[in-house]
Amino acid sequence: MRPEHNDNKLNEASTLRETGSNPRITRFVRMSLLVVGGLLVGIFAIAFWLNPYDSDGKPRRMATHTQLGMPPCNFVLLTGKPCPACGMTTSFSLLVRGDVSASMRANWAGTLIAGLWALTMVWAIAGGIAGRPLFIPQGKGELILTITVGIVLALMLVRWGVVLLT
Repeated sequence: MRPEHNDNKLNEASTLRETGSNPRITRFVRMSLLVVGGLLVGIFAIAFWLNPYDSDGKPRRMATHTQLGMPPCNFVLLTGKPCPACGMTTSFSLLVRGDVSASMRANWAGTLIAGLWALTMVWAIAGGIAGRPLFIPQGKGELILTITVGIVLALMLVRWGVVLLT
């Protein structure tokens, strides 16, 4: 008679073989991925709904967010200089229209972040539907998320430094 723990190891191994290198995820994680994907769809839909152009058709560089009823940036009002996020909404809105060069002028970090979020949107929805974290090695999700957030923050701060120095 076999010990019970050997049966468990065989079951785990066969499960991993059946599902690939990533085991299936819990219903909570699956729904969370679908919610994240849905929220990103909503963000891109809002970016498409906003008008990033002036009345004369010239692309804006910032303040598109005021169309959502939000106030102008306090940092700009107080210092006359843009904050790290200034131009981010405008950048997203221009990018979803395919105006990449204007998007880069508004906030190049925002353009890169929008691209990252578009990939994340597809990944989250596909992972939620597939029931496993696609392309993420088991046990590395937190590390990848931490590195990604660090890169996004670094991009925003580097862009802000360049804007302040010019």
